[in-house]
Amino acid sequence: MTKRADSLALIRDLIAFPTISRDPNRDLLAYVQAFLERHGVASDILWNADRSKGNLWATIGPADIPGVILSGHSDVVPVDGQAWTSDPFVLREADGRVYGRGACDMKGFVGIVLAAVPDLVRRKLKAPVHIAISYDEELGCTGVVSLIDRIAALAMKPALCIVGEPTSMQVVIGHKGGGMYRIAVTGRSAHSSLAPQAVNAVEYAAEMIAFIKQLSQESCRHGPHDHGYDVAHSTLSVTTITGGTALNIIPNACEIGFDIRSLPEVDANALIERIRHHAETELLPRMRAAAPEADIAVAPIVEFVALGTAAEHPAVTFVKRLVGRNDHAKVAYGTEAGLFSNRAGVPSLVCGPGSIAQAHKPDEYLELAEIDRCLAMMGKLAAALEADGLPWS
Repeated sequence: MTKRADSLALIRDLIAFPTISRDPNRDLLAYVQAFLERHGVASDILWNADRSKGNLWATIGPADIPGVILSGHSDVVPVDGQAWTSDPFVLREADGRVYGRGACDMKGFVGIVLAAVPDLVRRKLKAPVHIAISYDEELGCTGVVSLIDRIAALAMKPALCIVGEPTSMQVVIGHKGGGMYRIAVTGRSAHSSLAPQAVNAVEYAAEMIAFIKQLSQESCRHGPHDHGYDVAHSTLSVTTITGGTALNIIPNACEIGFDIRSLPEVDANALIERIRHHAETELLPRMRAAAPEADIAVAPIVEFVALGTAAEHPAVTFVKRLVGRNDHAKVAYGTEAGLFSNRAGVPSLVCGPGSIAQAHKPDEYLELAEIDRCLAMMGKLAAALEADGLPWS
């Protein structure tokens, strides 16, 4: 119960920092850095340009041996417009749960990792534990990039990364990639009675929408398919459209937004290039025949990298042993694990306390039983690294 109490105290303190993605996380990082220093652990902060936000990196144990990254993000989603029972930035305990913004996504995991630091420091670890705390994950995993670049350049690269997003302590070996994108269509306006003299941006946007739907239908019919996911194929979905000013004016501008969720083996950038090619070869020649200034611009709003770790990888077996369950899953939502795996070259998994169903909602909560299960995993990890290190590294 002492470890749970220590975890709750740390989670309480972390939640008290209102680190919504639009705001700085420097005060939270200062708190974590001071905590680590009290236990003799040095840490580095990789700051953004104005030093308002940063990524924290700390190592416990021998730095010249491949180890384990325990990764969590410090930012949380806004509470604006949500009906909370109590202050979202004051931890509330009731009915076997703790409530607060970030309780499960994902200050709960970060607090549990920090609570394990005193035990990790006391042990003679044969392989190190690296603590990684990032920023702007909720904005599309954009903040962690500087840390990913640093890890990719390490002479001794870690052998495993556990991203502690809420999975109810199930091992997740895969998630989709993709992103959200914007298409701006520029035409030429005219009075609607002179429609043939204009280039109708809304109509050409509609043709783009039809092509995106065609690509999604191709993915559904021809795959690839992976039935480990709820939706077994990649998807493309048009989600927003804005255009036109009046019923009797041919619109000269229209903007559509769309979403791609691609399987790890599908190149989302290749899909974007097909969309651009369709615009450049099929639509723009017709548009520019009437209006040379016409344009179709496709641009990313946010992109994220898929995760696909083989179920047979020894890291998967290792983490399953730590959590005491032999199953694994694949999920539709994105995490930083794809970046750790694909760009830093570190085999990565997602496994953490709490349910993703609670994330981003009012009265977000984490069950005390989940804290205990994650603490048990941390204890087994420490014992394994002290006894054997990482046998496959």
